[in-house]
Amino acid sequence: MLYLLLATFGTVFVAELIGDKTIYTISSLAMRFRPLYVFFGFTVAFMAKMLAAVLLGQVIAELPIYLVAIVSTATFFATALVIWFKKKDKDEESVQGEHDGYFSKAMLITFAAIFFSEWGDIGQITAATLTARYQAPLIVWLGATLALVTKGLLALTLGRSLRKRIPQRMLRPISVSLCLLMAIVSAIGPMFK
Repeated sequence: MLYLLLATFGTVFVAELIGDKTIYTISSLAMRFRPLYVFFGFTVAFMAKMLAAVLLGQVIAELPIYLVAIVSTATFFATALVIWFKKKDKDEESVQGEHDGYFSKAMLITFAAIFFSEWGDIGQITAATLTARYQAPLIVWLGATLALVTKGLLALTLGRSLRKRIPQRMLRPISVSLCLLMAIVSAIGPMFK
């Protein structure tokens, strides 16, 4: 079963790196929120999405492309609005010291941005296909989830690196712009398929 775990990880990881928008979403969120909060948000979202892929199998692969595009577009626009209208931080250090409300907001925004976008993508189709083929849903779910979390960690590192190089006053407009760009790409994507 180790070979199936490694094969699932490798296949989903490579497939997800090529042309995937969640890399930009996570990087954008990492520019605005603490990395741990973003990590928890995308990890839970990836776990749930891969669970759905494993449980629903081919149904996900057959979702109407326009439905996926509409939900993804709406999610990216909503994320941009939440980031734009989020209360401005008085002092970045004091905000990073608060854990109660800020943690849940940052995690929820990250979860929603990842969970409600890109359903029926290549990673889920791959997980669904591997589950149907090998009848080992737990192994496939674990391998696919680890692949997505690894991709998320790479995106998180990129976002944190950009945060150190971009002035604080520019983070909000850049994050919002990236989310709006992803919304536009999601909306026009079906025209090219």
